[in-house]
Amino acid sequence: MGLPQGVMEDLKAAFSPNRVLSRAAFRIVIGIQAALFLLIWINSPFAALPRPVEVLGAFRRLWFDEGLGRELITSFWMNLEALFWTLLISLVLSYLTVLPAIRPIALAVSKGRFLGLIGLTFVFTLMVGGGRPLKLSLLVFGMTVFFVTSMAAVVAEIPKEKFDHARTLRMSEWRVVWEVVVLGTFDQAIEVLRQNAAIGWMMLTMVEGISRSEGGVGAMLLNQNKHFKLPEVFAIQFLILFVGLIQDYAIGWLKQVICPHASLTAERR
Repeated sequence: MGLPQGVMEDLKAAFSPNRVLSRAAFRIVIGIQAALFLLIWINSPFAALPRPVEVLGAFRRLWFDEGLGRELITSFWMNLEALFWTLLISLVLSYLTVLPAIRPIALAVSKGRFLGLIGLTFVFTLMVGGGRPLKLSLLVFGMTVFFVTSMAAVVAEIPKEKFDHARTLRMSEWRVVWEVVVLGTFDQAIEVLRQNAAIGWMMLTMVEGISRSEGGVGAMLLNQNKHFKLPEVFAIQFLILFVGLIQDYAIGWLKQVICPHASLTAERR
């Protein structure tokens, strides 16, 4: 049984610039690409590269024999706590850029994205000690510098007409900030959070390698990599990718629930 004519036309459009695909055609494209990726992986010429069956076997051993699920929960809750503090600190700094006195502070924080965390480990150890507080502070710093950069740009790009419109309604300046800056950009704040949340998982291996007192999937990944157990390394990496994708989808769903007007605005554009 062949594909419907409309889907076939959409599939042809997948190779034309600036075209929009239907859901059915998009799923088919993803399925074909995933199958090609799997086929290339299975037939890879690199002998050292573990095959899918080996990765699945390693995942089973890690999950049932070495406590991978427990380590994942440890890392997940730490990452979630880091997201909370990142959101709180970054939004306060970004929204307060409406004050000229705060702009240099926010600018300085945004420039911190060029700093390597390894060089700052000693400073954070003096400030918060070791163990979990050290890992948490490093994660928060690593995400905050990028979050502030993106969110401060969102605030700076608010059209002047929106401020003038709020003032014509006889709002005080702080009320203008609340209505235009805070509420008016909240959907974009969630999107910035969604974009930067992946940084926490990317940094996880490094921060959990610095302090392994509580374990975590990052520490387990380093241990497996140290002994060159590539199937186990791939299994943990795919698990982190899977959890990260679920987190990304959850934040996107939360944005639609809290700010349904954002999708309507995007459709009008």
